[in-house]
Amino acid sequence: MRCRFAPSPTGYLHVGSARTALFNWLFARHHGATFVLRIEDTDASRNQPELVANILDSLRWLGLDWDEGPYFQSERAGRHNEVVDALLDRGQAYIQDGAVRLRVAEQGTVGWDDVIRGRVSFDRSHIEDFVIRRSDGSPLFLLTNVVDDLDMGITHVIRGEDMINNMPKQLLLLEALGVDREVWYAHLPLLVDEQRRKLSKRYGDVSIESYRDRGFVAPAMTNYLATLGWGTADGVEIRPLGEIVQRFELAAVNKSSAFFDLKKLTHFNHEYIRAMPSADFAALAQPFAAAFDLTALPASYLADIQGRTQTLTELAPMIDWLYPGEPPMDGDSWAKAITANPVANAILDGTLAAYADCEWAKDVLHQRLAAVGEAHGLKLGKAQAPVRVAVTGRAVGPPLFDGLEVLGRERTLARLRAARHQHGPRLAKDSRDAI
Repeated sequence: MRCRFAPSPTGYLHVGSARTALFNWLFARHHGATFVLRIEDTDASRNQPELVANILDSLRWLGLDWDEGPYFQSERAGRHNEVVDALLDRGQAYIQDGAVRLRVAEQGTVGWDDVIRGRVSFDRSHIEDFVIRRSDGSPLFLLTNVVDDLDMGITHVIRGEDMINNMPKQLLLLEALGVDREVWYAHLPLLVDEQRRKLSKRYGDVSIESYRDRGFVAPAMTNYLATLGWGTADGVEIRPLGEIVQRFELAAVNKSSAFFDLKKLTHFNHEYIRAMPSADFAALAQPFAAAFDLTALPASYLADIQGRTQTLTELAPMIDWLYPGEPPMDGDSWAKAITANPVANAILDGTLAAYADCEWAKDVLHQRLAAVGEAHGLKLGKAQAPVRVAVTGRAVGPPLFDGLEVLGRERTLARLRAARHQHGPRLAKDSRDAI
């Protein structure tokens, strides 16, 4: 058995094309078949090496390897024209206005048994004599696709639903070529957005590359793509790729359109990030952390960040306050935790004193701030609010004291002093009314 993935070099790998590649790959690996990669690059305007490289890089990122190829359709132009000339010689094609058309009989039907959709047929009377070679001498996709599949011995053609209307013409070409061999066809459901529109660049991000750059991890993306139109009887969706290979059945693919749900993909991503070893997380997340060395973080702090992360682009806001310079300040957080807080100054003053000469360890920092809060009748959660905002710029985030340990005494005290100076001399009349 042999199946193939044959993308056009458009500059990026569309998520729909990626799903098609994945289902071909799953079929091949499940059945021990050969997975062939063919680049359909006969359009000279798109025939650029860097565009092909983008597609190959995205396939590799997804973890999809191929057994043969990549073959380039543009290198087989001689073979394609040889077939067209043979059809002309036999009178099965003719020239009109410089282009070559295939003769189509007007009687009967043409059809096939689709693995996913069942019997599909078309009335020949509705199919015109169609062009197989343009007037400029270049064969059309319909012909090149058929010839390459034949020559490469493809036995299973697994592709998108949008190719169904091409099938009658391709079958008629096979008939004209006198081909009588069994080929299985399966047309996958289209991917649609939340408004049930065909997924396209016009309505949002559709390239695998863009999702990679937005902090999605490859195993999550691959797993999620596998659920778009296919699933197992047990209803479990998040599972290792090896297990998906074992369970994959082409006949179980649903023919209804599949909804590409970004929220669900993000959930998959979060689960995969949470489950990976901390060293793997640090390695994947490092490119999203600017110049900050993630390995410098305490294990508990890194683990908390990992547990919170849905996409790797969320990492920077959780650690950017550890970078040199002033922390990015969230105005709403400042207003609530400091401006509107009648004991903010007292807490900041008390923390400055408590942190001035204590041992700089997270447990000690925790105890000292808890004592400051207790002196003003506050539990730690309320007491640490102005300190967190003064130091990190935000009201929420990973464990504060782990981060303070990394930030160091000098920078912590400098930020507390800056916040105290900015807020001014106002003190609370009654600290028990705080927050």
